Amino acid sequence: MNKIKHFVHAYSEWIKLVLAPLGPWGMLAFAAVDGSFMGLPLDAIFVGYVYHDRSRFLMYVLLASAGSALGSIVLYVIGYTGGEMLLRKRLSAERFGKIHASFERHEFWALMFPAMLPPPAPFKIVVLAAAAFEMNFAHFLLAIFLGRFVRFLIEALLTLWFGPGIVTLTGSLFAHHFVGILVGVGVLVVGWLIWRRAKRQRAEIKNAAGKDSALRSEETRLTG
Repeated sequence: MNKIKHFVHAYSEWIKLVLAPLGPWGMLAFAAVDGSFMGLPLDAIFVGYVYHDRSRFLMYVLLASAGSALGSIVLYVIGYTGGEMLLRKRLSAERFGKIHASFERHEFWALMFPAMLPPPAPFKIVVLAAAAFEMNFAHFLLAIFLGRFVRFLIEALLTLWFGPGIVTLTGSLFAHHFVGILVGVGVLVVGWLIWRRAKRQRAEIKNAAGKDSALRSEETRLTG
C-alpha cells in the first residue's frame, strides 16, 4: 500500500512539473488529467493558481471547469462502451438501482449536483453511470461544467476572502462529515424542487382561471 501511495505521489509531482510551464493554461491541463483517469490534488492546485494571481481568478474558474468537463470525456467513452457491466461489479444491486433511478428522474441534476461536491464524493462513479445510461453528450459536458463552475467559484471566493487555508479546512470538515452534509444539502435540493413545482402549479391554475374569465367575458359580449 505504501508503494502505491508513493507511486501516486511521485506521478502527481511529475504531472505538476510537466504542466506547470504552461502558465494559466496549466490549470486547464491539470483539471483535464484529474477529470479523466488519474486523480490529482486539484483543489490545492486550483487554490494555488488563484492565490498567486488573484486578479484573474474567474479565468481559473472557467479553465478548471472546462478542463474537468473535457477530461471526463475519457470516462464517458469507457462508460458508454461498457460502463454498466463495470458499475454492476463495483456497486451493490441496491446502490446501482438508486443511481439508475436518479438518472431516470432528473438526469441533468443527477450529474451536476455531484460535480459540485469536493472529495470524497465518488464523482467518477457518477460520471461512468451517466455514460452507461446513455446521457446526451452535450448535456453531459454542460452538467459537469456548470457543477464544477459552482464548486470552483466558491473555492476561489473563499481563497480571496480568507486565504488558501480555508479551502483545506473546509475540505477536511466535508470529508469528516460527508454523510451529514450530503443529507442536509439533499434536503435543501428536494425542498427547492417541491417549492418550484408548487409555484408552477399555482401559475398554471392562475393562467387557467384567467383564460376561463376571458372566455366568459367573450361569451357575455357575444350574447349581449
